[in-house]
Amino acid sequence: MDVLLKDMNPVIQLLVVMTLFSLLPFVFTCMTSFLRFTIVFSMLKTALGTQSVPPAIVLIGLSMILTFYTMSPVFDQMIKAGQGAYKSGNMVECIAQGSKPLKEFMLKQTRQDDLAFFVEKTRKQAPNNPDELTMWEVAPAYIISELKTAFEIGFIIFVPFIVLDLVVANILLALGMFMLSPTIISLPFKLLIFIAVDGWSLIVKGLVESFN
Repeated sequence: MDVLLKDMNPVIQLLVVMTLFSLLPFVFTCMTSFLRFTIVFSMLKTALGTQSVPPAIVLIGLSMILTFYTMSPVFDQMIKAGQGAYKSGNMVECIAQGSKPLKEFMLKQTRQDDLAFFVEKTRKQAPNNPDELTMWEVAPAYIISELKTAFEIGFIIFVPFIVLDLVVANILLALGMFMLSPTIISLPFKLLIFIAVDGWSLIVKGLVESFN
């Protein structure tokens, strides 16, 4: 594909590059650590049962800041890798070289089984080394792996809150308060426990350290 793009008319190359740049929001949300942060924070909000608190924009902002924090070494490598081709005016080669550090990052977080599935569907023979893998093979495998990892973390976060809801529900049942919603009573206790263990700090630190 890279060879085909290099042989294209410069005007067509420019159109292709502009199209690729339009995919940057997709790249940021699905091919970086942003994916894991947003899913875990959304599941945490659901587990707490606070509905609109904190606001979605706050969680998205926190996810973006943490993404830039965890991905800054990768972004630096991408800039350095594509500088030479950019100065020479070859935008296609700039994108090809600049995407290699991102692909390496995704490979570190991707499960082998997920990657093997997409490689088998596109190739008759296994690649000799990771450099032969294309972004189209790595990206879907990375997304699936991140979804699984995020849901695993979310499940661990959910368990203590569910246990608390069950305890409160059983207490209300024993007192004969059938009409009172257990979630209304358990919410203050959830917040109290979450604050007592410094929950936000624990979750953020755990998520940042979870990246290889």
